[in-house]
This record gives sequence, C-alpha cells and structure tokens, in this order.
Amino acid sequence: MLITISGVPGSGKTTVAKLLAARLGLPHVYAGDLYRQEAKRRGLTLERFNELCERDHSIDRQLDAAMAERARQGNVILEGRLAGYLAAEHKLDALKVWLDASDEVRARRVAQRESADWQAVLEENRNRHGSDAKRYKTIYGYDLADTGVYDIVLTTDDRTPEMLVQELVAAARRRFDGAAGADRRPPGTDA
Repeated sequence: MLITISGVPGSGKTTVAKLLAARLGLPHVYAGDLYRQEAKRRGLTLERFNELCERDHSIDRQLDAAMAERARQGNVILEGRLAGYLAAEHKLDALKVWLDASDEVRARRVAQRESADWQAVLEENRNRHGSDAKRYKTIYGYDLADTGVYDIVLTTDDRTPEMLVQELVAAARRRFDGAAGADRRPPGTDA
C-alpha cells in the first residue's frame, strides 16, 4: 500500500501523515526531513538552501529520486509536495492526497508550532511555496496549482486531523480492497 500526502506549507500534511501511518501501521517518510537534513549538512538556512536549489536543480533531482525509490518499495505513507506527482509519473498504485487550507490558517498553524509571528510566517509561506512552485515547474514541468493528479483533495481549515485520518482510512480501504483494513491500533482504542 502506498499513500502519498501532499499539500501547501501549514496544511496539516505532517500531522495527518503521522497519524495515518500510526493508524495503518505503516512507516512515514517525509521529504521535508530529507530537504532540511541536506540544508543542515551544507550549513545553510532553509531560505538560503531554497535559493541554492533554484540554481542547482541536481539537489532536487537527487532528493526526489530517493523519494521515488522509497515509493516504489510500497507499504509507506510518503509525505512531500511532489509525492503524488512522483507516484503518478512512475505509474505506482497509490492513493494520492492533497491537503489545502487558507493562507491565514496555514500561517497561524506554522506560527504556533514555531512560536513566531503569524504575519511573518504568512510571507515566508508564500515565498517558500513560490520558490517550490518555480523549481518544480522548471525541473519537472509540474504545476503545483493543478491538483488533477490527486485522488483526494481535502481542505483542512475546519476539520480536525482525526476527522481527516478517518476519511483517509476509509478511502484507503476502498482503494486497496481491504488491505488497509488491518487497523493496527491497540485493541480498545477509539476510532
């Protein structure tokens, strides 16, 4: 089973992906961790690393190749902005999910998580998304505004992560003919 979780910064991707992975007993692989580790390895802030990636496309290609390889192995919740596109491009049997939320909600979530000013985060989110969208269009021809590649598109503004996970578990069960039916939470825990 392969489920990809993609979306804009602050949409709830990581929270939902972690909960879904725990619920289904699958590993969670996050592209953002790989990206941040590479920035740290190079001694760069994320902003500077984004700038470098805009000039040196080999970095994105290398990180995305690692994600595609993990996707081919299956049995994973793969989280990343391009995870759905990678699954589609490699014709992998995957449930591809896109999460979205309004700009202000996303900024407030990130600001709360990082103890930052939400208006500053709003600008950072826009810059980050713009940088990513530009790189992915240039490198792969992907248009992040086009959600047509996804099987499910969910807005997270007024929904709890657990509500989203319940919907995704049901969708996974339908998609994988009961393969996701092995809800691996300990007996006696609530759905």
